[in-house]
Amino acid sequence: MSKFTSHTGVVVPIRHDNIDTDQIIPSREMKRVSKLGLGSGLFAGWRYIHEGPEKAGENPDFVLNQPDYRDASILLGGRNFGCGSSREHAVWALRDFGIRVIIAESFGRIFRNNCARNRLLAIELPGADIDALEKAAGEVPQEHRLTVDLEQRRLLSASGQAFDFDIDDFDRLMLLQGLDYIDYTQQFESDIDAFVESDRISRPWAHL
Repeated sequence: MSKFTSHTGVVVPIRHDNIDTDQIIPSREMKRVSKLGLGSGLFAGWRYIHEGPEKAGENPDFVLNQPDYRDASILLGGRNFGCGSSREHAVWALRDFGIRVIIAESFGRIFRNNCARNRLLAIELPGADIDALEKAAGEVPQEHRLTVDLEQRRLLSASGQAFDFDIDDFDRLMLLQGLDYIDYTQQFESDIDAFVESDRISRPWAHL
C-alpha cells in the first residue's frame, strides 16, 4: 500500500450534514466484484440525472461535475459524514474517484475506521475552521489548493492559514507507513512463530 505523508490538492465543498453511506454510493452502484471502477457511482444520486433507474447524463448543478472540481482530492463535509451502514464500498468509491482527504466536523465511527484502513485520511475540525478553508479556496480552487501534512498534523491553506488537527496515533502510523492490518501483523512474524513453537511444546495436543 502507498504511504501517506503529505498531499496538496483541490478542495471541494459538500457541506451537508448526515451524508450517509447510501448517498456516498447507492447500493445499485455496487455491482462490481472489484474496488476498481466504483468511483463512477460516487454520489450517483446527486451526480447524475435519472430517468427511472437509468442515468440520463450528468447533473450540471452538482459540484463534482463542475470543471473546477473534477480533479478535487480533498473534500469538505459537515457533521456526521459517513453515517448509516458499514459498507466499505463508500470509502472505496471515494478513493477510486481520487479523494485522498475528507475534512468534516464529525464522522460515522465505522466509516472513519474504514477510511484509516484504506489510505483515506479523515480529519475532524470545528465548523469555523472548515468555513475558513472553504473561503480560502474561494472561486479559483485550482489555484488555491490545500496542503495536508500528516507528519506535522497540520493543514496549510493557500492564504497561509495553518490549522493543526488530531488523529489517532495508530491510524497515523498505518497511513504514514502505508500498512493495512495484514501488513502490520506480518511485522511481528518472528514473535508469532516463537509463540506457536512455545505453545506446541506446552500444549502438544492442541497441534495434532
